Amino acid sequence: MTGGSQRTGNRQRDVPDLVVAGIGAGYFSRFHYDAWQRIEHCRLIAVADVDLSRARAVGVGAYDDPARMLRELQPDVVDIVSPPETHFDMIALAIEAGAKAIICQKPFCGDLETAGRAVALAETAAVPLIVHENFRFQPWYRRIREEIASGRLGEVLQVTFRLRPGDGQGQDAYLDRQPYFRHMPRFLLHETGVHWIDTFRFLLGEPSSVYADLRRLNPAVRGEDAGYFVFGYDNGARALFDGNRLLDHAAADRRLTMGECYVEGTGGEIRLLGDGGLAVREHGAAAWRPLAEPPESKAFGGDCVAALQRHVVAGLLHGETLENQAAPYLRNMRIESALYESAERGRRIELNS
Repeated sequence: MTGGSQRTGNRQRDVPDLVVAGIGAGYFSRFHYDAWQRIEHCRLIAVADVDLSRARAVGVGAYDDPARMLRELQPDVVDIVSPPETHFDMIALAIEAGAKAIICQKPFCGDLETAGRAVALAETAAVPLIVHENFRFQPWYRRIREEIASGRLGEVLQVTFRLRPGDGQGQDAYLDRQPYFRHMPRFLLHETGVHWIDTFRFLLGEPSSVYADLRRLNPAVRGEDAGYFVFGYDNGARALFDGNRLLDHAAADRRLTMGECYVEGTGGEIRLLGDGGLAVREHGAAAWRPLAEPPESKAFGGDCVAALQRHVVAGLLHGETLENQAAPYLRNMRIESALYESAERGRRIELNS
């Protein structure tokens, strides 16, 4: 790591700077690179993309060859925001270049077998590999988890999320932002629903069974764009994902929360609104009261990208435990596979512990 310093009052204290390089400059990468340039003790120095003009648009060093970038710059952190089919090779390049940590976007490596090989490679090299699964870092889910842990909701028996982005109608669906959505053979769960596979695990822990009912509504899209999945828990609790990309919900920015969430316990209920605010209602009460105001940040998902990246920086600099490490993240991918199996077979799938 490169030495750096920061002035605090009249004192000068030495702090390490993490040198960061990114791979990929597609649509979502803008949120990564904006966040890196706002995080203390980090220096984003370069981005590589096969389209050099896109890499240059980030405003830092630009390369069209990630191997050359990593070899020449030897960054501490490599942030991989390239397509899933490139992930394994980029992880291998980062390890070979001596990266101290790697962050990789989802869908992680595209398939479970390749993801497992990437995990083994990183473990052999003793390099932390973190999946950029950022929805659990949205401020409303962090607060909901705090409320569950406090016991104020009693025993939580139901979590429901209604995905309603409203962007999936018509022959031109997704063309203006992420056109590759249209060609994915597995879409709703693999690209979008995996966020709530992870979020439900974050809030309620490990399910014992899963069930899915999936369908395609827009013929212009190859994969499924609507459906349900249910997590079953041994205590009788259930988590329901009700997704439909053609329908919308009441929000000025429908991509902020992507829908609405309800968390119901024996002691009360929390509701996530489309503006990112939270309301709570005690059991037996007729009225809702505010629990948390909408986030001030207008960045994607309540600035969850920066929250995840700050979490990784804190882990590297201060030894804090890292969430979303790739080895345990494979559980999300196994659950996703079980959900597709459930949809194909039309029955509930029991999960191994």
